[in-house]
Amino acid sequence: MVRLFALLAGVAVVSAECTREGLLAAANSYVAALTAGKIDGLKLSATNFTYQENNKKADLAKSGPFAQPLKIDLTRSTADVVACASYTLVISSGGAKPYILATQLRHPGDDTSTISLVDTIAATTGSLFFNAKKTLEHIQAQNWKPIPEAERPSRELLKKYGDAYLDMWTDKDAAGSIQWGADCERVEGSQFTKPCGVSLPRGGSTKPNGNRRYVIDETVGSVDILCSFDSIGNYPDSHETRVEGGKVKYVHTVTGCSPSYPSTKCSFTL
Repeated sequence: MVRLFALLAGVAVVSAECTREGLLAAANSYVAALTAGKIDGLKLSATNFTYQENNKKADLAKSGPFAQPLKIDLTRSTADVVACASYTLVISSGGAKPYILATQLRHPGDDTSTISLVDTIAATTGSLFFNAKKTLEHIQAQNWKPIPEAERPSRELLKKYGDAYLDMWTDKDAAGSIQWGADCERVEGSQFTKPCGVSLPRGGSTKPNGNRRYVIDETVGSVDILCSFDSIGNYPDSHETRVEGGKVKYVHTVTGCSPSYPSTKCSFTL
């Protein structure tokens, strides 16, 4: 009603709109902050901001990735205008403490001028299958260019494949519900598998992978899901999938540390 009265009165009404450009600009500001080792350049919500690292709330200014400037070897971002969120992959293979970061940014309402949530899976020395230099070699060779508009997978298909992948550990039929490309590649930490449709789980675990948070970008045919990988031991985890021609082309995982799992070596004081 207020909007109607304003229009009748000739008053301009500005509606916030979540744009791809705004989402990617915010993602770029996150990468710039990591490069500087300072959070000053991030436009964080003054009233409703949360930082989460490896599925736990933490202090952004005191987090490991911002403890020092990072020399970034590779970064790539995707945008979800429906959820008003972005996903950014960061690989820093040099320095005393290398990192691979999988980060989702979320914004209040449809306003990308401020950030309400920085949600990061941070993998470093001792994390599952961690070797930043090997991961960098695999990821650098991949093609993540935008998919021609007429060939883009639907949002529904991307979410379906993303969920089915995480369901493979508890559902024996999940792997068969995904169309696998003959030349698809799977990069799990630094482990490389091609084609990626071989050696897949077929159920067996009773613990589903939960706490799923999605960034879906039809433009590049990708879905990223941050989650708790409970099927194998409460790992903080990111699974990103790219779909080309209706079939999975790439799967990339970033898995952080889990203090409750015996093989985990690193720890975070959050």
